[in-house]
Amino acid sequence: MTWVMLEDAEGRTKRVSLGPVSTMTVDEARRECHERKASPEAEKPARPARAVPLFREFVEGEWKGVHFERSKPTTRKTYSRLLDVRLLPAFGDRRLDRITSAEVRRWFDDFSRTAPGNANTALRLLRAILNFAVARGSIEANPARGIAPNRRPRMTRFLSTEEIARLNRVLDAHSRGRGAAQADLIRLLLLTGCRRNEIVRLRWSEVQDDTLVLADSKVGPRKVPLNARARAILDRRPRGESPFVFPSPRDPSRPYGDHLSLWNRVRREVGIEDCRLHDLRHTHASHAVMNGVPVPVVSRLLGHTNTRMTLRYAHLGDRDIGAAAERVGEAVADLMGL
Repeated sequence: MTWVMLEDAEGRTKRVSLGPVSTMTVDEARRECHERKASPEAEKPARPARAVPLFREFVEGEWKGVHFERSKPTTRKTYSRLLDVRLLPAFGDRRLDRITSAEVRRWFDDFSRTAPGNANTALRLLRAILNFAVARGSIEANPARGIAPNRRPRMTRFLSTEEIARLNRVLDAHSRGRGAAQADLIRLLLLTGCRRNEIVRLRWSEVQDDTLVLADSKVGPRKVPLNARARAILDRRPRGESPFVFPSPRDPSRPYGDHLSLWNRVRREVGIEDCRLHDLRHTHASHAVMNGVPVPVVSRLLGHTNTRMTLRYAHLGDRDIGAAAERVGEAVADLMGL
């Protein structure tokens, strides 16, 4: 069903479609009607010579050719999922100039009720697509502009020295048999501070002496120096015909996979259920800072483009602060002769 406005034109009644009932409320249809009557077609600025495309046509045509194809494979995978599941079902059959801010806000609010983080990612993608449509002259303004993303709690979790020791003991117990590969992988994440995919998809060709020469990290090619413990883990990994350090048990031509089932089991046994796999990277960075490594050096180790990103990891846990306070207190007490 469609909202229709009746207007007089050259002595006859003309029916003008305003948009589907499913995407426009009564108030929005009424407002659109008043705006059209207040600004007759003759007084409106001339539209572009070409017809305004549907959202689906624009995404699969101009936007895809310029932006999608130039993105990294992991980014294209995320874009494809959000487009197929969220954006195209909501806006695919809408003409670009018929997408309203109210419509975008309703879509975003509905998505946010169940997945606030994914809703933020989808909103950023929608805003980027519509910004490109503005740049191409398909629309005059971006209807997604001004919609604030969901506020997310800042993640500051990292493992204390005591938790690291417990984690190491549990990993030792799983280092024999079927869990050996995943145990080594988890240890490498903690010892190098690398992102998960940088280790999961690590190729033997990228392991060069005491350095990982990553061809395609999140920030592009980068080098990661290896400490002796990390090098020892790589040295004991079996080298078969697979190009990957951690090949899939089912298909050695592919990497292990994104889901590491051992991690869920290990963190329950260690008692760190609130710790994400990515928090091992936080842990590496935080302990580097606590051990006196300058923040700019930590930034280089993590592959950050600026030190402001690194400062998010330069925090201390309550247990470590308490232990430090105890040591300082004892030292001062000795000086005071107490």
